[in-house]
Amino acid sequence: MPQDRQTLISSVQRALKLVDIVAAATRPLPVKAIANAAGLSLGTAYNLTRTLVHEGYLAAEPDGLVLGQHFPGLRGAEHAGVFLAVVRQTLRQVAAEQEATAYLARFSAGEVRLVDIVDHTGAPRPELWAGLADGARSTALGRQILAQLSREQRAEYLTRHPPVRVTPRPRAGQSAQLNHLRRGSESTVDREEYRLGHSCVAVPVRAPGVIAALAVTVSLDRLDTGLDAISRQLRTAASTLANQLGGATRPKFTI
Repeated sequence: MPQDRQTLISSVQRALKLVDIVAAATRPLPVKAIANAAGLSLGTAYNLTRTLVHEGYLAAEPDGLVLGQHFPGLRGAEHAGVFLAVVRQTLRQVAAEQEATAYLARFSAGEVRLVDIVDHTGAPRPELWAGLADGARSTALGRQILAQLSREQRAEYLTRHPPVRVTPRPRAGQSAQLNHLRRGSESTVDREEYRLGHSCVAVPVRAPGVIAALAVTVSLDRLDTGLDAISRQLRTAASTLANQLGGATRPKFTI
């Protein structure tokens, strides 16, 4: 038996299979129906479903079992782990498609925070983790998020975060750029404003209760020759991600 097979826990596999069966059902399922579908004895199915109900992954209704509130898909995108799981697939797709490092940032608790980064092999990564909070004005990623805030939110944020000179090439008139974005621009660009040798293209991610932006960093040469294509592909990915996040933020009902 291969080593990786020896370490698998059969009871965990069975429990996950039961959750999958309930998740695929259009109506509440009695334990007997779940046992039959899983090929388990009724006693084993009762023991497993009882534990899953106790832990909140399933919930008992008068006519059977449904998914419980602890099930990840029902916890909503306000949970950091659920949000990360939803965005990671999109970031991987964008990184591969653009052959560039992909970023997702969001506005949370009054700050611009980087949620996740996915690298592409061979693509240099500007380290934005530490500097984005103070240098949001200097990146297309940060400015795209600031442009989505209400007038009051943006004024409060900018008061707490005065302009920071990050590179010798900051672009003048960043406040004017924010006003322009409010009038409907679907992408924003910086040219070596955060890190020399790197440029950033960012687009908004609009979903209920979510203020976020998707971005890639590319060389200045590539930006000059391929900006339209990069922006178009990013907007397509952002639209798909927004639909996924919208589903994660809407309440789920069993029908």
